[in-house]
Amino acid sequence: AGDFGPAQDFWRQEYAMNYAIACYPKPVVVFLHGFVMGGGVGLACHASHRIVGDSVQIALPECGIGLVPDVGSTHLLARAPGHLGEYLGLTGARMGPGDALLCGFADHYLPEGEWHAVKERLAQTGDVGQLRPAPPPIAPLADRQANLDAIFAAPDLPSVLAGAEADPLVTKMLARNAPLAMAAALRLIRAARAEPGLALAFAREFRFTFRAQAQGDFLEGIRAQVVDKDRSPRWAHADATEVTEAEVQAMLAPLGADGLKLEGLA
Repeated sequence: AGDFGPAQDFWRQEYAMNYAIACYPKPVVVFLHGFVMGGGVGLACHASHRIVGDSVQIALPECGIGLVPDVGSTHLLARAPGHLGEYLGLTGARMGPGDALLCGFADHYLPEGEWHAVKERLAQTGDVGQLRPAPPPIAPLADRQANLDAIFAAPDLPSVLAGAEADPLVTKMLARNAPLAMAAALRLIRAARAEPGLALAFAREFRFTFRAQAQGDFLEGIRAQVVDKDRSPRWAHADATEVTEAEVQAMLAPLGADGLKLEGLA
């Protein structure tokens, strides 16, 4: 109905909460299992002690709904080895426990059968020294990194897609996502790598999410995935070559008085 304020307010409050978790002066211990995607990453992956189990599937699938990886995730993606951050952010690929450790989304692995006893000890002692991780599982992305780096080191989205033609699985994953969102996500991840800082990452992401309803593909992505569930979004751009530099810049331009201001960020 053109009333974009509630969602903008939601993102503003969500990012502030995520940032508060990251800055909290006491240890915050999180146990990640099952699906940890999108907003779940914002809740869990900025905590001080992040434990994963075998069932975990961590992902940032926002480009599939016309949004960009947000909740501070561009900060995390930028610090992943090589160009795995671009791969994870643009494709929405899922990380199991080994890949989560490799890419910096988790700190420790513990079999989920041991979690109850560990939580009981933490509750009784408040001592995070009780956390004694098990040997980490295999990280499948480690074997794929050289190939993925070659694809996602490309300077822009059309070049990434051209390089991905040699990898049908990557091509399929990219083909389902919104071209404008992917182009902006690529820019955001690289901005976070060039100018690190979690508060800065949140502020840059908010520029896109603030505009996502009125100027982006977010409403169409939600229609296709959540409302009608036809899984056939009609993106504003047929492919990456139609996305212009001006459009990307317009989505990521400073917001002035509407910009996100977090504690410690000028």
